This record gives sequence, structure tokens and C-alpha cells, in this order.
Amino acid sequence: MVKTIRDIIDFVMDILQTIVFIGSIFIVIYLFILTPNQVKGASMEPNFHTGDYILTSRITYKFRKIERGDVVVLKSPKNPDIEYIKRVIGLPGETLVIKDGIVSVDGKVIQENYISDTTNLWEGGCIKNGEPYKIPEDEVFVMGDNRPRSSDSREFCSVPINSLVGQVFYRYFPPGQVGWIKNPLPETLR
Repeated sequence: MVKTIRDIIDFVMDILQTIVFIGSIFIVIYLFILTPNQVKGASMEPNFHTGDYILTSRITYKFRKIERGDVVVLKSPKNPDIEYIKRVIGLPGETLVIKDGIVSVDGKVIQENYISDTTNLWEGGCIKNGEPYKIPEDEVFVMGDNRPRSSDSREFCSVPINSLVGQVFYRYFPPGQVGWIKNPLPETLR
């Protein structure tokens, strides 16, 4: 009888050790490698909708540089407890101009086939129509794909690279939209 109780206790302890080990692996992955996020708001429509579930890689930019067109999750410059999903438009050191709804970087117009409306500007925002904006080193300029309904760098200027949580690389909900997130810009524009 004593041996049976001892066997049961050993069995339960083995299960608990396995659960703790697996839980530790998930915590490490969540904190240092990838994070699940839920899209909230209309700022990235028509490409991402409220309720979409995405995976964000926290390590991509440790292995490669940020590219124009990457979709990223970042901490809000106004409230770091809030995270935004946006698209990188301008890179460190570049000069960006938005004139009459057209976006140019270093004198080249960006062909943004992923947006459904021209790029408007906000009164009192960081960017003025036709005026160059030099992106500081260690910062990026981000915008939502739904330009009329996005709070982004047009309003609050470029954001520090260290405010980026990571690159969005996979959508796992809704079922009809599951798949890898690809950068829509041709290599020549990145």
C-alpha cells in the first residue's frame, strides 16, 4: 500500500515538473521571441481589421534591418501601455514629403497599392503639406494603411526604433485570412 501511494506521488510530481518546464518555455518565447496581438481599430484597413489576431516577432530586427513596408507593432508615443499596429514608411536619416496626398521619400514617390485612399494630413500635426521632414537617426516614420482614420507619425512625428515591439509576420485569425504577412513594396522601394 505504501509503495502505491509513493508511486502516485512520484507520478504527480513528474507531471507537475513537465507542466512547469513547458510553461517556462512558453514564457520565454512570449517575452523574448514572439508575441500574439489583437488588432483593435480601423487604422490598418483594408489589410487588417478589428479582431484579427497576429503574431509579432520580437527578434526579426536583431537579424536584419527595418525595411520600408514592414508592418510593425509599436508602443504609443502618447501612452506606452497602448500598442499600435502601423506600416514603416520612412527610415532613419531619410527625408519624407507628403504633398497633395502623395508620399515621397528622398525624392522618390512610394507606390502604395495597399492603401485605398490618398494620404491626408492633420491640422496641427507634425507634417505640413509639401514641407520636407527629416527623420532623425534611430527613428522611423510609420503610418496606418487607412490614412483618413489613423493616428500615426503624421500626427506625432517619427518614433524611436526602441519603441517598436517587433515585426508582424503572421495572421492566425480569422480563418479565411490565415497566413504570412508579406512586405508589399518591391525591393527597389524598400
